[in-house]
Amino acid sequence: MDDARFADISDQDLLAQHVAGEADAFGEIVRRHRDRLWAVALRTLGDREEAADAVQDALVSAFRAAHTFRGQSAVTTWLHRITVNACLDRARKTASRRTAPVDDAERLDQLMEPHESAEAPAERQDLHRELLAALTTLPAEQRAALVLVDMQAYPVAEAARILDVPTGTVKSRCARGRAKLLPLLTHLRSNRTDSQDSSVARNRTQRTSVPPASGPRDAGDSDPAAVKGGGGLA
Repeated sequence: MDDARFADISDQDLLAQHVAGEADAFGEIVRRHRDRLWAVALRTLGDREEAADAVQDALVSAFRAAHTFRGQSAVTTWLHRITVNACLDRARKTASRRTAPVDDAERLDQLMEPHESAEAPAERQDLHRELLAALTTLPAEQRAALVLVDMQAYPVAEAARILDVPTGTVKSRCARGRAKLLPLLTHLRSNRTDSQDSSVARNRTQRTSVPPASGPRDAGDSDPAAVKGGGGLA
């Protein structure tokens, strides 16, 4: 629940209050940023339990290390860096036992952004599921870069600050990751194109029934041709 005391206080000031002994300040920081930290961890690791443990590890580390924060970056960048590092540590430790990709609607819902829902169209769910499965085949560092830049829409410079690497490294990791993903996802693009072509064809078929703009007679509301075709694309 929101604490009205902290409504107008910045993240940096909250962290300072936490260091000074304010009992609820760090909880407010967690409330503000946990959804995005959770989404990054879940998409990076591809496993709900591993992601939950990584976020917990990261928040414990941030809680204990708050006194080391020097304000050289935003608090959210600092938190994301700690979370991504926790994810990468876990990914390296479990690399030998690859986690199964998302395989049911409940777990798919957990891998979506907080504002997204598993009630989305089935095609969207399928695309999302296959993308996440493909991501698990990448090295952890490439996966983290792609999650931040391509899935969370962070600018490359911000992703570089989170990962604590040069921007060129982020670009390189993203490029290599995309190159590895492309062969795995080409069939999705083909299916989508086929679907779009079918939709266009259906719409063209509908438009053939629209009467000419200037015909031998006016098409009234009772004219079946006018009702069927009038209005063009729905």
